[in-house]
Amino acid sequence: MRAGVKTNSINPWSVVLFNTIRAANATTSALHAAFSKWLDQTSDREEARRDRIHGAAGITPTSVWIVLLLTAGVVFAYMLFFADSAEMKRSQAMLIGSAATVVVVTVLAIYALDNPYRPGLGSIQPRAMERTLVILSEEQAAVGIDAPVPCDEQGVASS
Repeated sequence: MRAGVKTNSINPWSVVLFNTIRAANATTSALHAAFSKWLDQTSDREEARRDRIHGAAGITPTSVWIVLLLTAGVVFAYMLFFADSAEMKRSQAMLIGSAATVVVVTVLAIYALDNPYRPGLGSIQPRAMERTLVILSEEQAAVGIDAPVPCDEQGVASS
């Protein structure tokens, strides 16, 4: 997502999770309830993944970018018509500079909102996932479980 590339492949974890739950034999009501909960959580995870992938692709159409840039050009040209040789250069620079600053900052804000996963200032970082991993590591150490991590750093299943 950070590279702005949308993947059309399936989530590799969905296959592993499906095979695991399919192997489970839900014979009791407690197992049926657990299976139902698993299906709900799987649906939530897949929907959240689709939303993230959709956001990574950028949702601002080209026509909106054209309108924004055309509007910026019109505002700059309009401000140039206010140039008056009787005024001080400072006041003229203030007029055009303030208008230019507002337009440029607006276009940059729209670009940042259109590309939320890019590296740099204002990008979305995986803070919640990093916090969850720290908590899971602490809980694992607290109960004395030394299980191997089931995936690599890219999220690919290790087995």
